[in-house]
Order: sequence, then structure tokens, then C-alpha cells
Amino acid sequence: MADLRLTELHGSLTDRALNSMNFLNEVSHHYPDAISLAAGRPTEEFFDLADLHTYLDLFADHLRTQGYDEPAVRRTIFQYGRTKGIVHDLVARNLAVDEDIHVDPEAIVITVGCQEAMVLTLRALRAGATDVLLAISPTYVGITGAARLLDFPVVPVAEDVDLATVVKATRADGLRPRACYVMPDFANPSGLSLDLESRRRLLEVAAEQDLLLIEDNPYGLFPAEGVDRVPTLKALDTDRRVVYLGSFAKTGLPGARVGYVVADQTVEAPDGSFGVLADELSKIKSMVTVNTSPVAQAVIGGKLLANDFSLVAANRREREIYAANLRAITDGLAARFPHGEVSWTIPSGGFFVVVTVPFPVDDVLLETSAHEYGVLWTPMSHFYDAGPPIHALRLSCSAVTTAQIDAALNRLAALIADQLP
Repeated sequence: MADLRLTELHGSLTDRALNSMNFLNEVSHHYPDAISLAAGRPTEEFFDLADLHTYLDLFADHLRTQGYDEPAVRRTIFQYGRTKGIVHDLVARNLAVDEDIHVDPEAIVITVGCQEAMVLTLRALRAGATDVLLAISPTYVGITGAARLLDFPVVPVAEDVDLATVVKATRADGLRPRACYVMPDFANPSGLSLDLESRRRLLEVAAEQDLLLIEDNPYGLFPAEGVDRVPTLKALDTDRRVVYLGSFAKTGLPGARVGYVVADQTVEAPDGSFGVLADELSKIKSMVTVNTSPVAQAVIGGKLLANDFSLVAANRREREIYAANLRAITDGLAARFPHGEVSWTIPSGGFFVVVTVPFPVDDVLLETSAHEYGVLWTPMSHFYDAGPPIHALRLSCSAVTTAQIDAALNRLAALIADQLP
């Protein structure tokens, strides 16, 4: 039997970011009786197996209208497909309808979830030992984990610090910042959003500093009631500074594991010819996943066709649930903590609320909360690099009912009361 030592495997396997993803995905399975305000997954209320057949049929009919005969329809859905995807044209139409983003479909690579889109993008950008990725902090653990796998150092950018200052300081240290990762809409984990002026400023800095922005937008379709959506960075981008990451996990079907990357940046080859970054990403993808499941793509394509390419329209019911649940959490916290010893964010949409408490929050306390109090949440320490203890936790409103939220907040209040001096 071959015995291996963890110290002889890739260093990322002992990194907190990689352990965090599995921990956060699996903790609810260890405590099935606890109410989970930890999971950032979409509501399951409207899942219907019959929809899968409907969407597949719609996509097959779409192929027929494009001139495919029956063998070609079957081959497109059942066989290996083109590396860049078979629904890229439908995704481009969705982006135009919902986001006012207008790109050539050939600038889109359909990926195995948004996580693969991150890996492909970072792998392409990480070219030398001095390359670093900037990331608005606190940062989604998936991007930091992907960077660790690729030996791509991450430099955190505090939310209240101007990006240009960090870029200049990083370069002064002899490093080359390749891009800055940002989630402008209802960010995971903070739940906060950038206003229009801040978005324009980011684009100005990117142009001034010759920097790419990697925009991740899984929650942008879910503003709270009465809140107007702000244009994405990509919709405002006139200089092709933004690589746009998208996912159908929250808006389509998480089990399909279909995401995409819009990479319309021009790439010059050594022979002087020009292409687009999407073509380079597809080369990497061909050696990672070969292609994204055509069956899964067909289901997503059918959902787009069924809703005239608008996922805003397709998610009206879900948006109402998330808005009501978000309000239930913030109102519930206000009712239980009226005296200021506990504070929380009030996001304008999305899934997440961050609660700040006067004591350290870690995985040990989460285990206590799950086992003794019957409520799950996410320690904010998972979204920061190692440093001082973090006195905050993240609550998610997406996969629970208002009744469960009420009960969960009662349990959370008891935990916090027992932790206070």
C-alpha cells in the first residue's frame, strides 16, 4: 500500500480556503436537526422534475428551428460538445435582455459552474512569479481557494481603501497585479453593494492602472422590494476592462452546474494576429473538463427559451421570497437586540446579512451553536486571510422560511446572550 504524506502534496491542501469550502458545504449534514442560516443555496420551493423535460424539449425544438436534423439534435445533446459550449448564443441574448451587456457569443465560454470560470481566468492570468490577484475583502472563499490551487497570491483590498493606492503599493513591492476580483451586487459574504459612482470609479482606476476587473455576479437579480438595480461593471465597461463571471446556480438550476465567463479582451499572439481571451480560456478548459455537460446546458438553454431569455422574469417568485426573508432577518435582529451590543448590515438585496458581536466567532463556536442551540451560520473568519479574530458571522436568508428564520433567530439570540459578559 502506498503511504503519502500531506506535506508532500500540493501546499493548497492544507490551506484554510480549501478546507472552508468543504466545511461550509457539509456542516449542515452533520447537524440535520439544526436550522441552517448558513447555506447560500437558492430556495427549493419551485423545483419541479417535470420542468427538466420541458426545458430539454424546448432546447431540442430550438435546435430544429436552427436547421438541425434529428441525428444532429441527438448528437448535440448526447455527445461531447464544443469546448466553449452549445448555449453561448442564448446566454448572450440573456445578457442583453437582463443586463444590457452586449457581447459576441464567441466571447463567452460556458463552464462547469462559476467555479470553473474562476479557475480558467486565474490560470490564464497567472503568468509569472511576481503576478498577484487583488480581491476586495472580505472575499468569497471560492476565488481565494482557486487562487491557492494555482499558486496565485491574493492581496486583499479593504472595502474602504482606494484600489489605486493598493495597486501602486503592490507594484512598489516588485509585484504585478493582474486583476482585481469584485462582487459589486449584494456580495458574498458582506451582502453589500457598490453604488453607481463607486462602479465608475473602479473602471476609471482600472483604466488608469492598466488593470483588469473580474466581476462576479451571482446575486444581481435579487434586489429587495423597491430597490432599483444598478448597472453591472460590464454594462458600464467601454474599454473591455471587465472579465464577467456568471452562474445559473441561483437563477436557473444549481444542480445543472452551468456557469460562464465573458472574456472579450483582445489577445495578441506572437505572430501579430489577434484573438479574444475566451479562445485562450477554452484551451485551458479543454484540458480541465473537456466540455460542460451538453445535457445540463440544454436544460439551462430551455429555461432561457421558456422565459424569453429573461431570468429577471423567471425569478419573480424567488425574488419576493428572498426580499421577505431578508426583511425578516433584519427586523428580527432589531427586535431581539435593541440596545446596540450587537449590530448588523442592512443589505439592499441578495442573500446575506453580517452580524457583528462583541466576542470572537470561529468554527468551535459554530459547532456549539449547532449542537447545543440548533442553529447554523457562517463564521466571517472564513472570508479573511489569517489575522486577528473576527467578531462577526454571516446569516443567509435564501433557503429557509420566515417561520424558520424566527425560530433560528431565537436560538441565535440565546447563543449570543450566553456569550456576552
